[in-house]
Amino acid sequence: MVEGRSDKVEGGRIRLGMVGGGQGAFIGAVHRLAARMDDHYDLVAGALSSNKARALASAKELGLDPDRSYGSYEEMAKAEAKRPDGIEAVAIVTPNHMHGPVAKAFLKAGINVICDKPMTTTVKEAKELVQLVKKSGLVFVLTHNYTGYPMVRQARAMVAAGKLGDIRVVQAEYAQDWLTEKAEATANKQAKWRTDPRQSGAGGSIGDIGTHAYNLASFVTGLKLDSLCADLTAFVKGRKLDDNDNILLRWKGGAKGMLWASQVAVGHENGAMLRVYGSKGGLVWKQEHPNHLWFSAFGKPPQLITRAGAGSGPEAGRVSRVPAGHPEGYLEGFANIYTEAARAIRAHRDGKKLDPAVVYPTVEDGLAGMQFIEAAVASSKKGAVWVKV
Repeated sequence: MVEGRSDKVEGGRIRLGMVGGGQGAFIGAVHRLAARMDDHYDLVAGALSSNKARALASAKELGLDPDRSYGSYEEMAKAEAKRPDGIEAVAIVTPNHMHGPVAKAFLKAGINVICDKPMTTTVKEAKELVQLVKKSGLVFVLTHNYTGYPMVRQARAMVAAGKLGDIRVVQAEYAQDWLTEKAEATANKQAKWRTDPRQSGAGGSIGDIGTHAYNLASFVTGLKLDSLCADLTAFVKGRKLDDNDNILLRWKGGAKGMLWASQVAVGHENGAMLRVYGSKGGLVWKQEHPNHLWFSAFGKPPQLITRAGAGSGPEAGRVSRVPAGHPEGYLEGFANIYTEAARAIRAHRDGKKLDPAVVYPTVEDGLAGMQFIEAAVASSKKGAVWVKV
């Protein structure tokens, strides 16, 4: 750490930088909104595009000091690490293939990382990041934003409290239809890189949204995956990566499950869903109705638990902002991840023990996601056989 650097000053906003997320990018704007929502961050620097002119134009639009608009992430990491007022955390919002290299550069520069998913494009690279985070002692947060939804926290707490008994069945899905036609052949920037193995990695829809469904199932149940049997398909002619995934799951401890991820499911927008069934009861949560959680105790009528409503517990309450009946959703869930990250970064900055109530996806979750993707791709290539994860 640079002498005179102000990281250890208690209180105050966290100085945030961003790599990627410039003009025309979707997820960068979402990250910036999430970071601003609870007023924990100041965006002060960026390498917003690999094109230096576009990066500078993007920085000017956001009101950044032109001197802190960088032409590359390497330049940014080195320069910000030397400044007394340098960034304390970086948000990585690039296409997938850059997540690992950018994260490594900033961790080596002593800067905390908030990274979009999937964490890397290979298990090997993910394992390297795990070791680097452990060695550095820095905070690494993976933005699986659905773990920030209050009713997902409620579901997790109910499973942990034994309300469902022994978990038997876990079904997760995420269905979209935006790649039903060959959008990558048009000017659609998001479709182009998501269907390009060089930028997306070995998985298409499995990496883009399948990892969200898998992470959601793991987060709520606390279960670890043992093995899977995957059938990954590219239905659109000429598409290089999968756009529909059917996967059977065997969880450690005996639970079984299924995961469906599709970007060619006509009529679906962002249909993330989780169903969990145990020996005493079941839970159902749908992302498009995020403030509702259905709980069924065996032999009793289904019960609707609403965000901040009767039956909703403290785990959900600590990440809720407004009274029951007012909708909270995607942006607020994303903001909850950024706020949990801020709490972890402040604890690290101030040398204090982190409140155990603070929960966020970690570098280990990122490794688990990559192991899931690689196992699914390997299973499918071998003709949909069972593969250990």
